[in-house]
Amino acid sequence: MKMQQIASGIALIFAVTSITQANDSEKNHKKPKLPVHVKIVAINDFHGQMESPGSLRNVPATSALPNPPTTPAGGIDWIAGYIADLRNKNLYTTVVSAGDLIGASPLVSALFHDEGTIETMNRAGLDINAVGNHEFDEGKDELLRMQKGGCHSVDENSCQGDRVGTPVPFEGARFRFLAANVVETATGKTIFPSYVIKKYDDVKVAFIGLTLKTTPSIVTPTGVAGLEFKDEAATINALIPKLYKKGAKAIVVLIHQGGTIPVVQAISTINSCDGNLAGSPIKTIVNQLSNSVDLVISGHTHQAYNCMITTRDESHLIPVTSANAQGRVFTDIDMVIDANSGKVRSVNPVNVAVDRTNAIITPDADIKLIADNYKTLVQAIANRVIGSITETLSRTANAAGESALGDVIADAQLDATKAPGFGNAVVAFMNPGGIRADLLFASSSAGEGDGNVTFGEAFTVQPFGNSLVTLTLTGAQIEELLEQQFTGCPNAQPFNRILSVSEGFIYEWDSLGAACDKINPAGIKINGVIVDPLATYRVTINSFLADGGDNFKVLVHGGNRLGGAQDSDALESYFTANSPVSPGLLDRILHLP
Repeated sequence: MKMQQIASGIALIFAVTSITQANDSEKNHKKPKLPVHVKIVAINDFHGQMESPGSLRNVPATSALPNPPTTPAGGIDWIAGYIADLRNKNLYTTVVSAGDLIGASPLVSALFHDEGTIETMNRAGLDINAVGNHEFDEGKDELLRMQKGGCHSVDENSCQGDRVGTPVPFEGARFRFLAANVVETATGKTIFPSYVIKKYDDVKVAFIGLTLKTTPSIVTPTGVAGLEFKDEAATINALIPKLYKKGAKAIVVLIHQGGTIPVVQAISTINSCDGNLAGSPIKTIVNQLSNSVDLVISGHTHQAYNCMITTRDESHLIPVTSANAQGRVFTDIDMVIDANSGKVRSVNPVNVAVDRTNAIITPDADIKLIADNYKTLVQAIANRVIGSITETLSRTANAAGESALGDVIADAQLDATKAPGFGNAVVAFMNPGGIRADLLFASSSAGEGDGNVTFGEAFTVQPFGNSLVTLTLTGAQIEELLEQQFTGCPNAQPFNRILSVSEGFIYEWDSLGAACDKINPAGIKINGVIVDPLATYRVTINSFLADGGDNFKVLVHGGNRLGGAQDSDALESYFTANSPVSPGLLDRILHLP
């Protein structure tokens, strides 16, 4: 019996061993996991353009090709159609925005505090928005309302969205706002989450969202009071070890900062990268990033580019993209991720025009109905004719920094504040960043080409709702203000930012002059008289500049402040009194050499 028991035991051991070996063999020969394919659809700088903003040039205009062909582009219903088409074709699709989704918006969105833009983006399928500087135009509390929902505290135009036959409360964003580098100084916490981790099959992708650290200098300071905007690259790099611990080894950065593509050839397209963004803020940021970052989706400069830029290890290249602005372009990004390691194998981004003639795409009818309802609500206001022009008034500046439209706006602000009791102003200054569009003669009203200017068009030019402020400066402070227009002067500009000036004010600047010494004091004149450094002058600016916006810090020290009309009301009054309005001679700012 003992021999039989021993034999049985040996047989059992061999059987178990055989099964174990078979299982190990099966594991060793198990097929590796297939890579995971993720589709990312990216936009930036939408600025509340629910309706089509017009057309997109196929290539930049040049002297050899002054009038390149254009494509009808944009519209939230068409963007939604493209998104739906991509979602239907790709199991894992995420839609993202690199900031300025709202703010600086046309009247159809801005009159209702951009609630319509949020509502339509909810339905279009936006997943993530990294806040930009314009998200802060109405301040932190209003931005938080955009995420949470609810009606505006005082404006009755809020919660007027007619989606189901009657006005309903504003629902808030169903997508996530991100702001990794925006911290409340009182608590040390970010105002929105720093990142979102998305899981696709067995892999995780982290999306980090940031805005540009110089936001406080380009928005109304009261709107960002109590907030600190930290360095972008340092913030990103500090987050990566934390994200790796959470299992996210694929890193996507959504950042509201960008670069500019110089037009160096007629064949430049929305997928070009001429000059590789040399000298631009986004290139500086990317050059400091960890090699763990796999993709940077940028914005802010309203450019379309598709670049490869080195990180801090010069052997590592990161795709860096931007999709123009106003919903005319999106970036279609294919990301392939290794399912075993969780790391990115490849990234292939392509900028695509939101072509309204594309027969394959079906625009979203329900979303169009929402946009049309808002348009109906605003139409009576928008279509009101306030004056006329003899030809297009352009915001494009000449070599000296002067533009026809800037001159008109400065004149309108001086007219509104020069009378006794309304400011006694002798000069008005207007910041170029506050002029958001041209006034086009050919499309200035429903009667095409008749030169009429509507309130809606004027609002599109100045959509911020700033009020006018008249204050007192010395002649020396006016010279200091002019010096603060240029780079190189301490705490001044990242690029030359030339203010528009009202009629009767003349000065000259020397591009070869030293930093903080480009202005000839003897050349600063008001109505032909040289400005006296010791005398005082009443000066009108908008409320944004009055708080030191755009780094014009000297204006904070202006005394005897008097509030005035809204900037849009001043422009309307000017058109009412002076139509038809023609472009001026552009002889107020002289440029040497």
